[in-house]
Amino acid sequence: MTIPVELPAEFESTLREEAKKADLDPGAYVVKALCEHLRKTQELPPRLPRGEAALLEKINLGFSQEEWQRYHTLIEKRWAETLTEEEQRELIGFTDRLEKANARRMEALVELAGRRGVSLETLMKDLGIEPPPYV
Repeated sequence: MTIPVELPAEFESTLREEAKKADLDPGAYVVKALCEHLRKTQELPPRLPRGEAALLEKINLGFSQEEWQRYHTLIEKRWAETLTEEEQRELIGFTDRLEKANARRMEALVELAGRRGVSLETLMKDLGIEPPPYV
């Protein structure tokens, strides 16, 4: 395939100089440079717009592994009716933080769905987020 290209005069002379340094004719140099450029662009991971990346960070924020373990331990103790008053306060604190985080997460999901022009349900499905069974 042939694609005619018009180069500004000052660029053409630079191209010829670089091709000579690479011991290639100018046409081969252009083809090589374009192939390298295209290969690099194909290797790069897709980038999200900065606003979407920030929303995804909010969506993914949550408890650490240790916090989840402690939360579940406290839940088990509540079921077993062996929670102390201090543990009850700790569990309430966890629950409050979890509810606030979930509210922020939902706000970010709604905003991201709007930016992408899809429904919240579609976005959640695309991201692999299961809605709670009671919704």
